[in-house]
Amino acid sequence: MFQLLLGVRIMHIEPGVVDGAKILLSIGTASVAFTLTAKAAIEMLRSDGLSALVTRSIIATFLVFCSFEVLWHHPVGVSEVHLIMGSTLFLLFGAAPTALGLALGLLIQGVFFAPTDLPQLGMNLTSLLLPLFAMGAIAKRVIAPSTPYVDLTYRQTLKLSLAFQGGVVAWVAFWSVYGQGLSIPTMASILSFGSAYAGVIVLESCLDVCLLAGAKRIRQVQDVNFFNSRLLSARPRLG
Repeated sequence: MFQLLLGVRIMHIEPGVVDGAKILLSIGTASVAFTLTAKAAIEMLRSDGLSALVTRSIIATFLVFCSFEVLWHHPVGVSEVHLIMGSTLFLLFGAAPTALGLALGLLIQGVFFAPTDLPQLGMNLTSLLLPLFAMGAIAKRVIAPSTPYVDLTYRQTLKLSLAFQGGVVAWVAFWSVYGQGLSIPTMASILSFGSAYAGVIVLESCLDVCLLAGAKRIRQVQDVNFFNSRLLSARPRLG
């Protein structure tokens, strides 16, 4: 019923692309993603506390759900094109809340709106979470430790968005080839999907710049527990 009302379509890896024993690989890759998420969550608990982790994760989950189910999304090639907001959530809330938000958003989508997507959950988690943590590692290289996120340039946000979205496309391509083999139709679908995501990269970078510009207006707000501490002031460790 909910699927018919909202016009829900399967996102990321569609059912049947990878099946049988091949799905076991996704359990291993998802385990790596969960390990990185747990590590990031423990680090945040030590630095910002449980309240900040829970609050930011809930907000991130809500935004991810809206991105997956409410905002525009359209099937292209091997998957769907939509605004994931990976770099946006990372900058606003940090790595751990973003990872938890993406994971919970996928789980809610699968349980309540697209049950046929549950067998692909490990692949979809891998395709989102591993690029997220790769983007976090790249952020440490392209953003000086003394730079608050609100002072990032468009070029820097573009690099982050490119790292995340490029990672998503790469993982979707991997799962498609892994499940269906290296064929001309498969490669054509992957190229169509990747080309469409080029526009998402530009759009997400613009969104990041606009949101960071708006965030500068809350520099004087004392209670910023909703947001990543690095958003408004420089910290040695990237969140």
